[in-house]
Amino acid sequence: MPALPATWSRPIACALLAALLFGASTPVAKQLLGGSAPVMLAGLLYLGSGLGLGLLRLARDRGWRVPAMTRAEWGWYLLAIACGGVLAPVLLMLGLAHATAASASLLLNLEAVLTALLAWLVFRENADHRVVLGMALIVAGAALLAWPGGATGGLGWGAALIALACLCWALDNNFTRKVSASDALFVAGLKGIVAGIVNTGIALLLGMRLPAAGIVAGAMTVGLLGYGLSLVLFVVALRGLGSARTGAYFSTAPFMGAAIAILALGEHAGPVFWLAALLMGAGVWLHLTERHDHLHTHEAITHTHRHVHDAHHQHTHDFDWDGSEPHTHEHTHEPLTHSHPHFPDIHHRHRHDRK
Repeated sequence: MPALPATWSRPIACALLAALLFGASTPVAKQLLGGSAPVMLAGLLYLGSGLGLGLLRLARDRGWRVPAMTRAEWGWYLLAIACGGVLAPVLLMLGLAHATAASASLLLNLEAVLTALLAWLVFRENADHRVVLGMALIVAGAALLAWPGGATGGLGWGAALIALACLCWALDNNFTRKVSASDALFVAGLKGIVAGIVNTGIALLLGMRLPAAGIVAGAMTVGLLGYGLSLVLFVVALRGLGSARTGAYFSTAPFMGAAIAILALGEHAGPVFWLAALLMGAGVWLHLTERHDHLHTHEAITHTHRHVHDAHHQHTHDFDWDGSEPHTHEHTHEPLTHSHPHFPDIHHRHRHDRK
C-alpha cells in the first residue's frame, strides 16, 4: 500500500486512537458496574470527560476563553449538544428500560450507519463504491461482535427509542463536523459537561445515590480518557476526514474493546471475533487505500483554525508573525481551483456532480 500523505495520516490516526480509547473504556467501565448503577455511571463518565478537559484547557490557556466561532457555527454546535449531550442519553436510558442489553448493543451500531447516510445524503459528502463497501464491512464486523449469540428477543418501543438515540448521535456527529475547525478541547469539553449533568441528573431523579469515592474517581478517570480525550481526537479526525469516514474508523471501537478484554482480562476469542476482525480489517484497508482526485473549486471563506502555509493557506498576516508554524488565527481563503487527492475535510466541502 502506498504511503499516505502526512495531511491524511494524522486524522486517520486520530480516528483510530479515538476508537481505541473508547473501546478500552468499555471493559474497564464494566468492572465498575458492580459499584454503581448504569445511569449514574454514565453520568460520572461524562462528568469526568467534561471537567477533565476543562482543567486541561485552563492549564493550557492559563485562563478561560471562549474560542471564536461565527453565529452559524454556534448554531450548529448548540444543535450538536442538544442532540448528542441531552436527547440521545435520555432516549437511550428510556430505551434500555424496554429492551434487553443484547438488543441495545446490536442496535447501537446504527449510529455509524446513520452518521454515514446523513453525511452522504443530507450533507453531501462524497462517497464512492470503495468507501461505501468499506463502511459496510466495518459495521458488519461491529454487528457480529455485538450479536448476542441468538435471537435478540422482543424489541418494540425499546428498539425504537434506541434507534432514535442513534439518530441523535448521528446528527451530533454531522453537526459537530461543522465546528470541527474550532478548539477541539472546548468542543469536546462543553459537550461532556452537558451530557454529564443530564445523565447524573436523571440518575438522581430516579433515586440513585452516588457510589463510593473510589468508584467515582475511577469512573471520572475512565471518562476523561475514554470519553473526553477520545472525543477530542474524534473532533480532530472530523476536521480532516469528514463525518462518514471518521464514523467508519470509529466503528472499530467494539473490536478494540473486545481485543483488550481478550488480552488483558483473559476472555476467550471465538470464531466470531476473528471473523469480525477480518471484516473490519478489510473495511479499514479499503478506506486507507481510497484515492479521491478531481478538479475542484474552493469558494472564498474566512475561518479560524490551526494551520501551516500549505497550498490552501497562502495569505498575508496583519500582525507581527515570527514565522513559527503551525499557528492559529483568523484567515481568509481566496477562491482557488486546482486538482489533487483530498478528503471532505474543512477545506473540501464542495459538492460533486452526480453522473
